[in-house]
Amino acid sequence: MQLEKLVTDLHPPLTSHEASVESDRCYFCHDAPCITACPTGIDIPMFIRQINTGNPKGAAKTIFTQNIFGGMCARDCPTETLCEQACVRNTAEEQPVRIGELQRHATDSLMQSGEQPFKRAADSGKRVAVIGAGPAGISCAHRLSTYGHEVVVFDSRSKAGGLNEYGIAAYKTVDNFAQQEVDYICSIGGISFEFGKKLGDSLKLANLVQEYDAVFIGFGLASVNELSVPGADTEGVVDAVSFISELRQADDYESFGQSIGNPQDVVVIGGGMTAIDAAMQSRLLGAANVTIAYRRGYEHMNASEVEQHLAQTHGISIKPWLQPKAIHSNNGRISEIEFASVKLDNGELVETGDSRRIPADRVYKAIGQSLSPDALSIAGLELKGGRIQVNDERQTGHASIWAGGDCIGNSEDLTVAAVQDGKLAAESIHQSLS
Repeated sequence: MQLEKLVTDLHPPLTSHEASVESDRCYFCHDAPCITACPTGIDIPMFIRQINTGNPKGAAKTIFTQNIFGGMCARDCPTETLCEQACVRNTAEEQPVRIGELQRHATDSLMQSGEQPFKRAADSGKRVAVIGAGPAGISCAHRLSTYGHEVVVFDSRSKAGGLNEYGIAAYKTVDNFAQQEVDYICSIGGISFEFGKKLGDSLKLANLVQEYDAVFIGFGLASVNELSVPGADTEGVVDAVSFISELRQADDYESFGQSIGNPQDVVVIGGGMTAIDAAMQSRLLGAANVTIAYRRGYEHMNASEVEQHLAQTHGISIKPWLQPKAIHSNNGRISEIEFASVKLDNGELVETGDSRRIPADRVYKAIGQSLSPDALSIAGLELKGGRIQVNDERQTGHASIWAGGDCIGNSEDLTVAAVQDGKLAAESIHQSLS
């Protein structure tokens, strides 16, 4: 049954024997390119060697030292375009070492034991406000707590986890893993949460700067880009981020499918990971026909070839070079979406003159998100291209404010990159407070 796959691991965890065999494939390179390819700089040969010698808990400690969200990143990180792509075994004749699966094996071993590898330092007397309970914010909070600083994390939602809790497909993080991971990370102590607090409404940035010794901004991109075509406001046209979030929080997937009308002809507009996740979840909910339409070619999609292949092997059709032109309805409900065929001409997308219509009873928009800057007006905070500008230490132009994650200008929009932002900001904040 398709619905069962929504609560089944996409990749079952390695057994101890499988992990031992796979770890034996690693060359344990001295100048390992996989380390350079990892945004958080995990010593990958070291942790694989620890697995190979029968010490998975030690391997987890090596991972967590650089990436406190090592468990989720093992499940969601695009390893095929990062560490595994850089693996020296990644050749035409060989497959790369399965670094992501080995990382999960190690981190699961330690987390399931309940052992906490970090200790909170003596109270420093300093207080830091973190805005956003996602990977960037909690990464920052955890590192600050190890130095003895008190951290209060504010978030507009009712749960911590951010993207990991609300924005990643259900089949990638089963068994409530996102919340288990947050609880494990924060068990170090010194971290408290205030939920239902949205910056600009019940939370003022200027007040936080006055009340705390430092502030870290780590919220994501809250605004979803609009689809500017006729009929975009038709019933059944929904943003993909909301769909994924609502499904992740649903108690009963079958009832959720019924609540949205059990759509059979789903079209997803976009070419990134959100588009793949929305399409996959639609298919697993029972949609007969699922199409991803993207305005450029396969090679331009932000979703990796591995993710594209995953979608295609689940019966999802990916159609490139299609740009939405109009959404047509019948009795107020969406019936089909019209696309113009496009091509690149001197770097610009131009219509070829051809068009096509695809039947649809539900359309998901996965065409990007943007920052809501209204609540960020404070001297020294510079925005460029709709995102906060920071230096290499993730400090903004304001001496008391740091930022990281999707909201900053050099963001890679990856969980692992957000974790690194939070870690670097915490180190800089600690130096400033010391």
